Parts: sequence; C-alpha cells; structure tokens
Amino acid sequence: MITLNINGKNMQVDADPATPILWALRDNLNMTGTKFGCGAALCGACTVHLAGQPIRSCITPISAAVGQKITTIEAMESDKVGKAVQEAWVKHDVPQCGYCQSGQVMSATALLRSNKAPSDADIDNAMSGNICRCGTYQRIRAAIKDAAKTIA
Repeated sequence: MITLNINGKNMQVDADPATPILWALRDNLNMTGTKFGCGAALCGACTVHLAGQPIRSCITPISAAVGQKITTIEAMESDKVGKAVQEAWVKHDVPQCGYCQSGQVMSATALLRSNKAPSDADIDNAMSGNICRCGTYQRIRAAIKDAAKTIA
C-alpha cells in the first residue's frame, strides 16, 4: 500500500510504485475527472498538480508523488483560483466536447497562481502542452484573462 495525499486527504493505493498517477486516480480511487488522452504526455488531458506544479499524470509514477500533494480537478471547486477559472470557462462557453477541459483548467489554474496578469504570450506558453481537438483556444485565452480579473 502506498499513501498519497490527494486533494488534502491521505489515501491508500494498492498499486505498483511504477503505476502512473493517472491510473491510480482512475482505477484505484475511482476519481474519473482526470482524463486519459494520449498516454505519452503530449496532449495535457491528464494534467494534475503535484506540489503545486502542473504535471502529466499519465507518465508520472505514484512513487514520485509520495510525500507530496496531488491536486486534481475534483478540488478546483473549493479553490479560489480554480473556481474562478471554472466560472470563466462556463461564462465563455469554452468546452465543446469537454474531454480535454479538466487538463486545461488545471494548467490555467497553475498559470494564474504564478502569474496574476498573464499576457497572451504567457497564456500561450503555459497552455501549449494542452491540446483541444475542438479548437477553442481563443475562448480559453479569453476565459483565462477573465479569471485573472476576478482573482485580482
């Protein structure tokens, strides 16, 4: 058994230490908000925060998370910045199919935690690892700027 701190709670995971965080979340803990996209850290659908930084959970083993805090999309509702991002997502009609959105929200939240007034270039850089098949990038940028104003 491996103990992981997920969204502020210690949880026991019965898995091999090499198991990616994504599969521990989804298969062992039934936390399905984090999505599987590519399995190669190329699309960003699986983004969670590890020690406050956005990481690709599809390639990060649970052994790398022991003793650190994992934050998932399930915790964003109770997080000031995460909630502002989610509200801006709705206001700007960002999701179409919605599949990539948990990863997008996690990356946007990490950006706004470190940069309260991001430029277009800052947004593009922070979000570059998140692919949206529906192409809602302009709405994503607008939502991030709106969320930044809300938390300012």
